Amino acid sequence: MCTTCGCSTDHDHHDHHHDHGHPHSHDHSHGHDHHHDAEAGKRTKISIEEDILGKNNRLAGFNRVLFKDKGIFVLNLVSSPGSGKTTLLERTLRDLRSKLRCAVIEGDQQTDNDAQRIAATGVPVKQINTGAGCHLDAHMIMHGTENFDLDNLDLLLIENVGNLVCPAAFDLGEHHKVAVLSVTEGEDKPLKYPQMFHNSTVMLLNKIDLLPHLDFEVEKCKEYAQRVSPGILIFELSAKSGEGMDAWYQWLSSGVSR
Repeated sequence: MCTTCGCSTDHDHHDHHHDHGHPHSHDHSHGHDHHHDAEAGKRTKISIEEDILGKNNRLAGFNRVLFKDKGIFVLNLVSSPGSGKTTLLERTLRDLRSKLRCAVIEGDQQTDNDAQRIAATGVPVKQINTGAGCHLDAHMIMHGTENFDLDNLDLLLIENVGNLVCPAAFDLGEHHKVAVLSVTEGEDKPLKYPQMFHNSTVMLLNKIDLLPHLDFEVEKCKEYAQRVSPGILIFELSAKSGEGMDAWYQWLSSGVSR
């Protein structure tokens, strides 16, 4: 169960057999019992959430140790649908594949359309379909890496499910969570989804080639992002035109060489 939105994921196995044969009393004198049940339910929910995140964080720690041991720079790219993550990845991989040994884990609820686009760049890719789940987790990443030759890998890019809520809570063992925000979405997204941007250390402001056609205030957007995540590193770029991509590539290369 997702701790943020309550969705079920493929690897959750809960027994949902409940006895619904009990009589429903309409005696309002027992109202305090309903209050007690509600409080017990809240405590149970908190306990389940803590258990889910605790297990995830332990596996994320395992992933982190593995990535450090193999010398792999790992980024978790998060955004809302339509931000241009896949196009950004395609251009990045094509431009860097002769310099860096790259691989991609592609997360989607259904289809392998994006994975096919990534595979066309010649870079190894693993598709993970989450079904009803709205995010990737550390367990999925742990098994996803089994498909790659980790001893011959410099950079692992994880494209998370398009969602600015649920992926914020789940550490995958990455070095950085990278929020991709397109200028077509509105400059107040960091304020609307503060947990995601607070947990991100890098923001890619994408599709800046469209700025002449939009009413979008870049400086205001950057100020909002820095308000919820002081010190966040911001790149203004366009995966379509190539503007600003060199600075992004230089930062990637510096991360790999550390």
